Amino acid sequence: MANSAQAKKRARQAEDHRQRNAAQRSAMRTSIKKLQSAIAGGDKDQATAAFQAAVPVLDRMARKGIIHKNAAARSKSRLNNAVRAL
Repeated sequence: MANSAQAKKRARQAEDHRQRNAAQRSAMRTSIKKLQSAIAGGDKDQATAAFQAAVPVLDRMARKGIIHKNAAARSKSRLNNAVRAL
């Protein structure tokens, strides 16, 4: 348990950041799952629209440091290849 006022404040901030990061990571995963379900359904138009919606989410998560920029690039590349394969 934090003893000093500074440590208590940092503990509060860390919890706030953890919850915010978890919510944003969940939204990112949801957008990827929507795209993957559109790909699995074989609907190219819906998959393309879902890809266009997922790319900014991945970029935003990389910019905020929630995922690594190379992880975002790798995900976008793999998802784009899957959409183009339809």
